[in-house]
Amino acid sequence: MSVPEEERLLPLTQRWPRASKFLLSGCAATVAELATFPLDLTKTRLQMQGEAALARLGDGARESAPYRGMVRTALGIVQEEGFLKLWQGVTPAIYRHVVYSGGRMVTYEHLREVVFGKSEDEHYPLWKSVIGGMMAGVIGQFLANPTDLVKVQMQMEGKRKLEGKPLRFRGVHHAFAKILAEGGIRGLWAGWVPNIQRAALVNMGDLTTYDTVKHYLVLNTPLEDNIMTHGLSSLCSGLVASILGTPADVIKSRIMNQPRDKQGRGLLYKSSTDCLIQAVQGEGFMSLYKGFLPSWLRM
Repeated sequence: MSVPEEERLLPLTQRWPRASKFLLSGCAATVAELATFPLDLTKTRLQMQGEAALARLGDGARESAPYRGMVRTALGIVQEEGFLKLWQGVTPAIYRHVVYSGGRMVTYEHLREVVFGKSEDEHYPLWKSVIGGMMAGVIGQFLANPTDLVKVQMQMEGKRKLEGKPLRFRGVHHAFAKILAEGGIRGLWAGWVPNIQRAALVNMGDLTTYDTVKHYLVLNTPLEDNIMTHGLSSLCSGLVASILGTPADVIKSRIMNQPRDKQGRGLLYKSSTDCLIQAVQGEGFMSLYKGFLPSWLRM
C-alpha cells in the first residue's frame, strides 16, 4: 500500500510524532545524563554510607568509612579511583534514560490526547497534568528498572574494590546476564516498588510546584514569563521533588545494592518497608535524606 503524496511530503516529526518524540527525548536525556552523571554517582555513594544493616553481616565498612559530604565524596572518588571513575555506570544510566524518558514522554502524550483530553475551552487542567505525569513516570520507571538496577550496582564497584571485595561484574552486559542468571526475570526488577514510588512523587512535586510557582511569579511580582521565571520555577520544583523523592530513592538504592544469595534473594532487607525501618532505627530519620544535595542539583 503506497503512502499518499501529501503524507510523504510532511516532516518526519509530523508523520511519526510519537516515535519522533521518543527519539528526541532519548537523545536529550543522554546529553543531560553525561553532563550530570558525577552528581548521580556521588548521590549513590552518599546514600550507601553508614548503612546500619551491614553490621548484621559483620561488614566493617560502616565503622571504617567516615561520613563525607558531597564535595569530599566527589574529591575522594577522583583521588582514590581516578577522574574517569566519576562516570562509572554511565552506560546503563544512558540505557535507563532512553527507556524512561522516551517511555514517559510517549505515555504522557497518549494519556493527554486520548485518555484525558482537553476541556471544552481547549485548556488542559493542572490536575490532569499531575495525574498524567505521575502515571507516565510510574510506567516509564517500571520499564527502566533493570537498567537502574545495573547502574546502581556498577556505581558501587569502585567502593567494593577499595574495600578489598571482589568485583561483581566485568561490564554492563555481563551485569545483566549475571543478574538474570541468578535471580531470573524477577531479579531484574529488584527494588521496583520504591523506584516507582520515587518516580510518582518526583513527577507530582515537579509538575505541581513548577506550574504554581510560575503563575505566582507572573501574577505577583514584576517578573514576566521569561527565562528568569522559568529558572526560578525549576529551582523550586526541583527542591520539592527532591524533598518528596529522596527517601524512596535511598531505599531503592540500598535494596538494589544489597548482597544476595545464590538464588538472587536479598540478605539485608526483606522488603522496602523493612529497609525503611532499619534505616530509621539504625541511623536516624535524616538518613533517608542522604545524597539530597546532589539529587537536588541534578534536578
